[in-house]
Amino acid sequence: MATISTSLSIRRALAGLVVAAMLAAALPVQASELTLEQKVDLLIAAYPATLSKAEGGSVALRSGGSMPVDDGKVKDHAEKLAKGDIEDSLAQLYPAGPCAIKPDVNFDPGRIRSDALMMQLYGQSANEVKASLVPVDWFGTVLRVTKRQGAAVALEKVRDALKTMPELKAFLTPSAGTFNWRRVAGASNMSVHSFGAAIDLNTQYADYWIWAGGKPGRVAQYRNQYPMEIVDVFERHGFIWGGRWYHYDTMHFEYRPELIAIGKAAGVAACR
Repeated sequence: MATISTSLSIRRALAGLVVAAMLAAALPVQASELTLEQKVDLLIAAYPATLSKAEGGSVALRSGGSMPVDDGKVKDHAEKLAKGDIEDSLAQLYPAGPCAIKPDVNFDPGRIRSDALMMQLYGQSANEVKASLVPVDWFGTVLRVTKRQGAAVALEKVRDALKTMPELKAFLTPSAGTFNWRRVAGASNMSVHSFGAAIDLNTQYADYWIWAGGKPGRVAQYRNQYPMEIVDVFERHGFIWGGRWYHYDTMHFEYRPELIAIGKAAGVAACR
């Protein structure tokens, strides 16, 4: 077990009191909803190397062809998770900021994804994704992260910012991994780890809704042990946090700059 300094222990104790109060009282600051067209424009702006423009209800690809934004199907939450389209993936607004909030039931912004879109962004197969992986030094350990869409560069910026906070290192390393071509545990949709665009932190501090005995749509309690300073740094560089989800996965961060941009444009925030 990693040794944590006395100052960090005090800091964590104080942070725990603050977080408890926030979880009891804080709610995301909400503003007017963006139109789907506005969200799609921000999606395209986040991935200019792959997406070119919106036209006729579709997103044009720079490689040729296009993808429909809406498959026309009405889905419940479970169906969106299993077979989400672009519209589904952008529906819930992600509230960034250095405050902890307890998510509402089935509030999972970013957990709903379009596998078809992710494969266009990062690769259609494990071998195609592997071809774009580059080494990223993560506090003395080399991780493999995709260079596509600027994900590896963004993670390096996160690392450099966190290096100025050495008291947080115990939470960050050893990393539980980046690239791993697989489906989400117990689900049919692909994990963002499959695309080399996600990182899990030190599992010693991790909380996960399934480990807590939760069932889909029925999670008994929310817990988080990671300092919000870490979350804030990741979010400022385009990563979303699994601790914002009702079906929480607090060690998990994934590169989703479109959701950070959409949330900001819509005026939602984790802090009052």
